Order: sequence, then C-alpha cells, then structure tokens
Amino acid sequence: MADQIATVDVEALAADIGEKIYIDVAKWHLFLSDAHLHQSLAEQFCNLLENGLLEEPQILQVLSDISVPLGGGKRKLPLIDLVPAAGQQDLMDILTNFRHRLEESGYSF
Repeated sequence: MADQIATVDVEALAADIGEKIYIDVAKWHLFLSDAHLHQSLAEQFCNLLENGLLEEPQILQVLSDISVPLGGGKRKLPLIDLVPAAGQQDLMDILTNFRHRLEESGYSF
C-alpha cells in the first residue's frame, strides 16, 4: 500500500513547480506561483503518485484538464497550451526528482 505524502513534501513540490515552471504569453513569463496554480498542481501530482500513476501521459492529462481563464474569463485555454515544451520537460524532471527523493526517504509507491 502506498504511503500518504506529507504536507511538507507537497508544499516543497508546489514551491519547486511555482518557481521553475511558467506560462508563456507573448514572450512574457508568468510563473505558476504568481498564477496561483502551483499548489493545486502539486496536490494533483501527489495524488497520482500515491496511486502509482505518475507517468508522462497522466502528467500531460493534468495539464490538459486545467483551464486558465484569459481576458477576464472571456476565454479559457488548457494549461498545457500555455506551458512551453521546455517547461513541460522541466516539470517532468521536477516530478521524477521528487519521486526519487521520496523513495530515498522511505516512501513506497
């Protein structure tokens, strides 16, 4: 059975995502912490990890399922369309490293 990920670990993941992953709009970078998306993402990714489902297809699905309102809500775009490919790869790396750190700390997934 999977261990439940500690709140402090979820918060550390959220901080890492928020500081390194950004939305790119007209070459402006809005980091996910500034967009208030980092905590929700970290929680969703931790839920996937606890269920043994943290693989690339599931990660990309989470990004696809989050709608980001633009223009005061006149339009919504999936988060996956706003995070550049390099940012998506960075996110994969962050999540892989997070999983390894947890496993080294004794979590089992």
